[in-house]
Amino acid sequence: MEWRREWKPLLVMAALFLLAFHLPVGNARFANALFEAFALVRSYAREHVVLCLLPAFFIAGGISVFVRKDSVMKYLGARAPKALAYGVASVSGSVLAVCSCTVLPLFAGIYRMGAGLGPASAFLYSGPAINVLAIILTARVLGPELGFARAVGAVGFSIVIGLLMHLIFRREELRKAEAQMSAPEPEVERPLWQTAAYFAVMVAILVFANWGRPSGEAGVWSAVYSAKWVITSVLGIALGALMVVWFRLPLVRVALAAVPPIVLALVLPGHPVLSFGAAVIGVGVITSTGGGEAEDWFESTWAFAKQILPLLFIGVIVAGLLLGRPGHEGLVPSEWVANAVGGNSFQANLFASVAGAFMYFATLTEVPILQGLIGSGMGKGPALALLLAGPALSLPNMLVIRSVMGTKRTLVFVGLVVVMATAAGMIYGAFF
Repeated sequence: MEWRREWKPLLVMAALFLLAFHLPVGNARFANALFEAFALVRSYAREHVVLCLLPAFFIAGGISVFVRKDSVMKYLGARAPKALAYGVASVSGSVLAVCSCTVLPLFAGIYRMGAGLGPASAFLYSGPAINVLAIILTARVLGPELGFARAVGAVGFSIVIGLLMHLIFRREELRKAEAQMSAPEPEVERPLWQTAAYFAVMVAILVFANWGRPSGEAGVWSAVYSAKWVITSVLGIALGALMVVWFRLPLVRVALAAVPPIVLALVLPGHPVLSFGAAVIGVGVITSTGGGEAEDWFESTWAFAKQILPLLFIGVIVAGLLLGRPGHEGLVPSEWVANAVGGNSFQANLFASVAGAFMYFATLTEVPILQGLIGSGMGKGPALALLLAGPALSLPNMLVIRSVMGTKRTLVFVGLVVVMATAAGMIYGAFF
């Protein structure tokens, strides 16, 4: 037997055996950590898969099928003007205001369509980090100074990280750009205004379906929140009209697909997620059997779902096992975290950045978590470091990024976020 080839499987089996042999079954903390892992998975499935990820998968699939590669190259390609490319990436990411997992299908879509590594990285960071509502909530709950610092840091980070990713991997990017220039352009018959209408409706559905509850009861944010499902329903009708006119799908089939969500909305008005999920299933059914462009759209969407969803759930389980849900403990005691982020030392800021990078934050949950940590003695610098690293990264997020752009690029991207968040935290802590 050739043992040189077999030592890796042997080590894996030995490690799994030792892990199984020493499992702390019966230990209260371990049992609680297992509970937290599955509780986080349930919370993730209920709050993010249907409302966030499924629309994002359809948008990513649409990018692959309907967006011309030359359009992506013009605005986000490796040879595009830097000001244009990074401006478009930052603005488009921030408009979505999604969590670190929801942005992944969209990032994968534009990256595979030819976007340069730098602009794609700027988009990847800006989507979860430049969340206007989260920044406003930060300023109201944690203070205007921290809210302003978060806004400035997030916008600056998205551009600087994108530029650094481009510079570090510039040789690969030049080769990629040259290969793209020599490749034939695909024929796309869809007029630009139709493509723009499709993406505008899909992005609006994603945004309004995930519109978070504001802290106050008055104002524009609260009014939009109260009407979010009415707005989402109107947008769903518009998407159905586009599918009839654009994809030439039979009106009867589209109308039949709309019946289950309407019935659920009338019978169970307090559970809009069920109606939304039924609508997504309906879109999947009619596109998967529609032939032509509609079927291509579904196949591309399904390819993204197969690649991303398993990695996300594995990452969520591990994150829940180690750190628990917000406000609950996993294997790592919360007092360890609170003690490690006191003051404004390099160690405290680095720990806050690393912990934030690995922990999973649902949209807006980072603010109440930080409020509790600051009350337990967390320094202002580490608080900003966690705000700049946490929403943009998570362990599930890292696993998927690695599958899209490789281990080396993922390590560099994560390292840049952690290092810059640490530095920003130290600078902010020195003044405040």
